[in-house]
Amino acid sequence: MKKLVLLIVIACTISSFFTPKKITWVAIGDSITYLNEHTNETDNRISKGYMTRVTDKLSNISYINQGHNGWTSGGIAEEIEKLGLTKADVYSIFLGTNDWWQGRPIGTIADYKNNAGNSTVFGSFCIIINKLRHLNKDAKIILITPMQRADFVYFADMKNNAYGSYKDKNGQSLAQFAEAINAIGKIENCTVIDLYNKSGMTLKNLVKYKRLKDPATGMYKNYPYPDFINVPFNPSADDYPYPIDAIDMTYDGLHPSDKGNAIIADMMVKVMRHY
Repeated sequence: MKKLVLLIVIACTISSFFTPKKITWVAIGDSITYLNEHTNETDNRISKGYMTRVTDKLSNISYINQGHNGWTSGGIAEEIEKLGLTKADVYSIFLGTNDWWQGRPIGTIADYKNNAGNSTVFGSFCIIINKLRHLNKDAKIILITPMQRADFVYFADMKNNAYGSYKDKNGQSLAQFAEAINAIGKIENCTVIDLYNKSGMTLKNLVKYKRLKDPATGMYKNYPYPDFINVPFNPSADDYPYPIDAIDMTYDGLHPSDKGNAIIADMMVKVMRHY
């Protein structure tokens, strides 16, 4: 009987040793995160978002989607007490591309260090991270920089479009927003997943081409990057410029395709498998 009890204890100990602990992950972000649960809103151009792909590979992790379509870090910071954020083991923050496009000032590292408020990106991130630390001071926090972006055109409303990160908006480059997030990561000793610089998703492979009318002939032509820059696009009269065959790392110039989401997930898995 004693031997049986001993064997059971040993078996339980071995099982607990090899069974990964359950981890709760709250993913905070914009439309890229939001679309994980709303692939139908991509015209089914993606089958799985990056969060589902992470949990497919790391079955001990469960996630809560706190992606908010079109939001900036300022919007998240402003509503931080109303979002229903819960205590979790891991938080990820994937923001910045909408801040860039909306022309929000990045500010300075002093805005972060001094908790200077919600008027700059540095200040917004301070508010967000302080809230997460309040929820769980021991939680892991992962910061994700924005991806590079080509010309965005929303397939459901082509008047909703934006030029890519090949030029500045409001005197700021998207690269500067990535630099700011990397700087915050150093202050907080957080892991930064640097999609802007280290994912391999670049202006050259975000889309295979942009299909536009040749100004000289009026005939449609497939323009790869950078040839499509400054070629006119009329959302009221032209065809959608990214047919299925144009999809590469993104499906619309901005939002990651299945290929892009797989890259993001793989970068996250390399970090999260150690938690």
